[in-house]
Amino acid sequence: MRRGDVRAALLALLHEQPRNGYQLIQAVAERSGGRWRPSPGSVYPALAQLEEEGLVGVTGTGTDRRCHLTEAGHAFVAANEDRVNEPWRSVDRRLPDRGAEVRHALDGLASAATQVTATGSDEQLTRAGRVLDAARRDLYRILADDTPAGS
Repeated sequence: MRRGDVRAALLALLHEQPRNGYQLIQAVAERSGGRWRPSPGSVYPALAQLEEEGLVGVTGTGTDRRCHLTEAGHAFVAANEDRVNEPWRSVDRRLPDRGAEVRHALDGLASAATQVTATGSDEQLTRAGRVLDAARRDLYRILADDTPAGS
């Protein structure tokens, strides 16, 4: 994604309704069909900057913190509607809806790897590392294969 897309996406989503940081990350992923999921490391600093600029207000504390657009934020979104909605057009242009099956499998693989890392024995960790290395090599072999798709 381009620089500024996170900021614009946050403004667009907060224009719809107040949300906390986690809800914003989830909403971006949902709106993009899972093709874009900004990291907390990009969302929270962007929210802090928007708050400093007076475009976003925050209510609550801790896990109950919710962000909302201020009056100035709503005015900014209204005056910059094209710019604020650009991230969604950008996602459509740059991240075609391809590979859903691979992304789903990768999510499952990441979940299993996390479990092995958290609870596995040293031997299981070693075996898991070998399996993941083999999977990586196999994926590159797929790309190196000259056989046309569907043959």
